[in-house]
Formats: sequence, structure tokens, C-alpha cells
Amino acid sequence: MDPQTFMEVATVVTKLKMYPYFDIAHYLLMCISVRDDMPQAQPNQQPFWRKHPLSTWISSMLICFAGSLIANLLLGEPIITPFKDHRSILTFTIVWYLVYYSPFDLVYKVTKFLPVKIVISMLKECQRAHKVYHGVYHTAKIYPNSLLVIVIIGTVKGSGGGLMKNFERLIRGLWIPGTNEILQPSYTTKASFVAATVFLLERLNYITVPHAVIYFGVVIFFVYFKLSSILLGINDPFSPFENLFCALFMGGMWDAMRRAVSKEPKKEEENDIRNDVIKSKEEKKKD
Repeated sequence: MDPQTFMEVATVVTKLKMYPYFDIAHYLLMCISVRDDMPQAQPNQQPFWRKHPLSTWISSMLICFAGSLIANLLLGEPIITPFKDHRSILTFTIVWYLVYYSPFDLVYKVTKFLPVKIVISMLKECQRAHKVYHGVYHTAKIYPNSLLVIVIIGTVKGSGGGLMKNFERLIRGLWIPGTNEILQPSYTTKASFVAATVFLLERLNYITVPHAVIYFGVVIFFVYFKLSSILLGINDPFSPFENLFCALFMGGMWDAMRRAVSKEPKKEEENDIRNDVIKSKEEKKKD
């Protein structure tokens, strides 16, 4: 692709409107993630969403609007603001109903079909880049000198669903405090953090590339690794770098050296114990 065409495509991607197609893709994947997290129904029993439709609707809505809810809470803005757009609420409700209650479970099964899942995931990742950028842009206007706050809000905007997971489960009567994004950050949270940092560096003029190219690069980054996760099973491309960092700076290298040094004394102790056992057996034979 020649530079002129690439620039034109990047500009078009930058100006994409999220409603309705990208928002619908987001609602679909979020509602499906909530449904997949529910316990499987036993034979001759109704599934959870049939017995508790209100709980299912609220928990799905919290996940779908999680980024805006958490960001508004942190910024001191009205938490209920994401719900003021009746068009978004109506669209979400229609998607939620089709995911859980469509005839023959058709929408859920079609969405799980690999080609359809790839297309929806690509749309969702485009929306994620849009959310991260606007989170950074909005926060920079409120706290222009607070770099940490800008990155945090950008990250929250892109990965709010994971951060909201524990509270959403609580709405469904499930409490698992041992699994959350602070203890075990997901790839989505890490990728959103990287994207927010890139947008911040652009705003600080450390990256002098045109905005359309940077934005399009972030979109490609999100889409590429999402497709890698779906098609190749690469769930966290950051793991090798994290392991290397922990080995060098978080004590992993010193722990390995200590284990290597302490192996010989352990072997000597094992040999002494083995010799004592052999001697005791020989003494018993003599007796």
C-alpha cells in the first residue's frame, strides 16, 4: 500500500462513527461473555437467564457500559451519565434479548460461528481503540498535568468489562474475590494501557507522526492480536516480556541463583539420609 492510500485509509478509520454497527458488536460480545460465565444448566433444569432475567439484564448492562461507569466514578462525574442515551439503552436491550432469548438460540449460535465471530471481534477492537483515545482526550482536558490519571482513565475506558467483572458477578449471586484484574491483569487491560500510553505520548509531542497514522496503528494492534487469540490461541503476547522483566528486576534471577546454589547441600543431606538407612538395614541383618 502506497503512503497516500495508507493515509487516506487511516483518516477514514479515524472518522468512523461507532453507532450502530460497532456498538452492536460490543454489546454482542459483552452479553455473550456474561452468558458464558454463567453456570451451565443441568438436564431438565432451566438456565440461569430463564429464571433470573432482571439480574441477567442488569449484569449485562453493567459490563456493556463498564468503561464509562468506572471512568465517571474516578473523575467525579455522574455515574448514571452513560444511561442518559435512550438510543444506546434500547439497542443494548434488543441485543441482550436476542442473545439470551432468540428462537432456537439462533443469535448465540450464529455469533459463535468462527467467521461471524472474527468480523464482530474486529468491529469490537476498532471500538476499543476509539474508547481509549477519547478517554485520554477527555481526561487530558480535565487534568492536563496528571499523566497517571490520563493513562488510568484511558485504560479503564478500553478494559472496563474486566474491571467490572466481580461486581457484575455479585449481581448474579456469585462472589469470587480471588480473580480480578488487579491480581491477574488480562491481555485487554495491558493492551489498553499500552494504547493509552501511546496516545498520551502523542499528546505530549513525543511522537510526531500524524494522528491518523497513530490511531490506525493502535487499531491494527488491537485487531491483529485479537485475531491471533482467536485463530492461533495466543492469549497474552505480553507474557514473554513480563517474564523477562520479572526475572531481571523482580528477583526472579536471584531466586534461580539461590536455588542453583542450594541444590548441592540438599543432595548431600539426601546422601547422608540414604547412607543412614542402608547402615540401619545392614545392622538389622546382622542382628
